[in-house]
Amino acid sequence: MMLTLALVLMLQAAPSGTPTAAASGPLADLQPAFGNTLISTYPDGRTARLWLASDGRFQGQGRRKGFNSGVWRIRGGQLCLSQRRPVPLPGSFCTPIVHGGIGASWTAKAVTGETITVRLIAGDDGRAG
Repeated sequence: MMLTLALVLMLQAAPSGTPTAAASGPLADLQPAFGNTLISTYPDGRTARLWLASDGRFQGQGRRKGFNSGVWRIRGGQLCLSQRRPVPLPGSFCTPIVHGGIGASWTAKAVTGETITVRLIAGDDGRAG
């Protein structure tokens, strides 16, 4: 599955919403992710990257270095990602939301079920397009 990273992001558990919701609460807590890079490190040492845009889009680079993109939303207190490119995938991958900022690091489950370490770094290093 091209949706890599455990797409776990920083913010507190929140009610359902869309990226266009008011800039307070859950969306305000997500601000540290916009314009920065989430790096997921898998048990085999390979890494994947994720970039969130405030308009509800995301781009990613999997641990095999292929790029993907799609849309995200907050649903039921989780961050949910739906891949649109390079191949649209049915459904979405949802993950609990973790509060943090630049330099934060936490463990999560990848879409593959593997335990990964996720870290938020400053800048959009390696972003596609």
